[in-house]
This record gives sequence, C-alpha cells and structure tokens, in this order.
Amino acid sequence: MYKIVGIDGKVYGPITAAQLRQWITEGRANALTQVLAPGATEWQALGGLADFAGPFASPPPINPISPVSGLSRKTNAYAVVGLIFGVLSLIGCCCCGCPFSILGMIFSLIGWVQITRHPEVYEGRWLAIIGFILSALALLLGIGLTLLRLALHPGHVEWHFRTF
Repeated sequence: MYKIVGIDGKVYGPITAAQLRQWITEGRANALTQVLAPGATEWQALGGLADFAGPFASPPPINPISPVSGLSRKTNAYAVVGLIFGVLSLIGCCCCGCPFSILGMIFSLIGWVQITRHPEVYEGRWLAIIGFILSALALLLGIGLTLLRLALHPGHVEWHFRTF
C-alpha cells in the first residue's frame, strides 16, 4: 500500500498501486509527487519508482504537485506587538501604563483573531493570549493604584481639580 503527499500538503493513503495509477491518469499525481512505497522508510518522487516510471516518459507538467516543504507558518506580528505592549504596560503601570495596556489589549485581540481565522498561515496564539492577560492585569493594577493613591491622599485630588 502506498501513501502520497497531495498538493495541499496532506498525506493520502494507504492506497493500492491500481488506485495510484488511476490518480496518475486523472492528473491527481505526477512524477514529482512524493510517495512512500510499501516497506520504504523515506519519501521519494513517484517518477523515481520503477513500477510507475512508464507513464512519466514525457516531461512533467508545468504545475507539478510539490511536497510540504514550502509551507510554513509565520508568527503573527500583531500578537508579538501585543505581547511587547503587555510587558511595557506591566512595567509602567504605576505611572504611564494605561496607554500601553489599551494598545496591548487591542493588538493582542487583532493578532488572536487573525490566528484563529487563518491557522494555516499564522502561529503565535499564546503570544496574543499572554499579551492580552499582561495588558489587562496592568490596566487593573494601574486603576487600583490610582484609586489607592486618591484614597490615601484626598488633598491632592482637590488641588488637581483646582488647577483645571
């Protein structure tokens, strides 16, 4: 029984030699299609197998079916930026973390949505989640510290409002 790698990068099989010949006739497989022969341990081109060399005497088609090698996911940039803002907001939550917190939450959410919609293209879901959590934690901590400061020093609030 044979296994092949389709154009979508998925492995199909096990299939019989007769079924594989039918796929060659239908154009679903060609000389460059990666195949794992029965008893073999390494993938090789279908045209390199002696049992299937006959149909491939002519040059391969213009659009060959290629193996998975070219498909790789990239880390989502929004998730990375969300994580960076999350860390910055946690560091600066005492003085100026609020803008970083809000930006971190926004970028992390955008990254998470893009990764969820296109998992075959993007990775970095945990970066987005951690960035959102750090940003939300810093925002809550900053609000809590501000309320604590106002409770401990109420005179500063009156002065602040008199200056405006």
